[in-house]
Amino acid sequence: MGRKPYHTPDDKMNIVLSVLRGETSQTDIARRLELSQTTIAKWQKQFLESGREGLARGENAKSEATKREEELTDKVDELTTALGEAYAELRVWRKKGGLYSPRTRS
Repeated sequence: MGRKPYHTPDDKMNIVLSVLRGETSQTDIARRLELSQTTIAKWQKQFLESGREGLARGENAKSEATKREEELTDKVDELTTALGEAYAELRVWRKKGGLYSPRTRS
């Protein structure tokens, strides 16, 4: 079975608008175009969230990180590194006996 035909952003928009207008249902149009209802629902969600541009981006919208997401990712990386360094220092400190008094160590 071959790959289904490519649908342009304008095709997707027309399909979504047809569903939103009540001219057809997701199930009917999916059956007619040999697509899954999930695909139509995904297009509808993308359209409602960001209009035609969301449909044009499609799956790439997920991979395109916003500036804020990039900043947060950088911060998570920085904090993860700091946590790893702190953990390593704590292990060294524990091995040297810095955590327990001489009476409590075995």
